[in-house]
Amino acid sequence: MSAYLNEVFGLAGRTAVVTGGSSGIGRAMALALGRAGARVVLVARREGPMAEVIAELGAGHAISADLADRAGAATVIDRVLADFGPPDILVNSAAVNLRPHLDELTVDDWDITIAANLTAPFLLGQAFGPRMAERGWGRIINVVSQQAFRAYGNSGAYGAAKGGLVSLTRSQAEAWSARGVNCNAISPGVVHTPLTEAAFADEAIAARHAARTMIGRNGVPGDFGACAVFLASNAAVAVTGQTLFVDGGYSAT
Repeated sequence: MSAYLNEVFGLAGRTAVVTGGSSGIGRAMALALGRAGARVVLVARREGPMAEVIAELGAGHAISADLADRAGAATVIDRVLADFGPPDILVNSAAVNLRPHLDELTVDDWDITIAANLTAPFLLGQAFGPRMAERGWGRIINVVSQQAFRAYGNSGAYGAAKGGLVSLTRSQAEAWSARGVNCNAISPGVVHTPLTEAAFADEAIAARHAARTMIGRNGVPGDFGACAVFLASNAAVAVTGQTLFVDGGYSAT
């Protein structure tokens, strides 16, 4: 059985670039991919948290960059290609979560949200997707949001960006799946991470979201590690252009 599981889910010899891999969902995915055998390259702004992830894995690499800045995305692309070559797996988990009411949403709020949550995954996909396709194997995993599908909690620019990322995932799948590059999205429910700390500070709001789920609790980052391994592995050979809801049934109620 272990040989079979390794054949289907093992990622030895694969290189995985994980943006937002220093905390929250991205961190959980990076740890899981590394434990499945992948060489992990973390991309985030803060060097300290990335060093902690690498220490926990016992191996890995880090690139410090602000993906809301196109120059930062270009730096990441150049560094990855120069130091590691085209990656086998790209996980776009980095995000900006500005959520003022739409009455108060500024153009600057809009620009940085679209830049980090939609433009950066596009730029990285454009750099790595065709190279994966030339090689005949690749995986792109985009972390989206419930707010790509429903409006609540001041969706604003964030919901628009994540909705665009769902559509971008399908476009990437259409472009590259026939050449072995499967592209999928993961849609979390309400997950306790540094990005959602403000919401979870209100116990009544957190409890209301938990009550809506079918499993009776809100999400935690650890819910997403094995899901990333599945979508990154040979097990997902026929899964592409899809959005996997990892939300405890939140979206089904």
